Amino acid sequence: MAAAASASASASMAVLTHRLPAARTAVLFSPLPSRPFSPPTPFKQLKEPLRSSRLLVKASSSDETSLDSSELLTDLKEKWDAVENKTTVIIYGGGALVALWLAAVIVNAINSVPLLPKLLELVGLGYTGWFVYRYLLFKSSRKELVEDIEGLKKKITGTE
Repeated sequence: MAAAASASASASMAVLTHRLPAARTAVLFSPLPSRPFSPPTPFKQLKEPLRSSRLLVKASSSDETSLDSSELLTDLKEKWDAVENKTTVIIYGGGALVALWLAAVIVNAINSVPLLPKLLELVGLGYTGWFVYRYLLFKSSRKELVEDIEGLKKKITGTE
């Protein structure tokens, strides 16, 4: 009985090995070229900044660009003291913060709707194309745009 079991096992192995393809030892295609071995870079060397010998930039201190925080604070205090109606300024500032928060909430709600952000991107792209065609493409329309901006500046500053 043991001989019959071993004979059937060897017969089934012969059938299986006959049906399985032979293993290939050679690689036909290697997608990446082999790299030469390089020793690992120490961690300390990775932390150092890379320096270029071609370009060397030196920082120079300039009194014109330096900003003194005490000067800034005194200027702000002087401007705040010059404001006559402080409660109105605080209310407008608080209203601006609330409006900014509300705008962020609305934008997040719009972004959660699946197709609406892409549709709004298309609308923005269309408006940008129209603006370029209407105001930026031709010299006469650029002059018209500059005049419109100057008129708006005069309206805002009250010099009109």
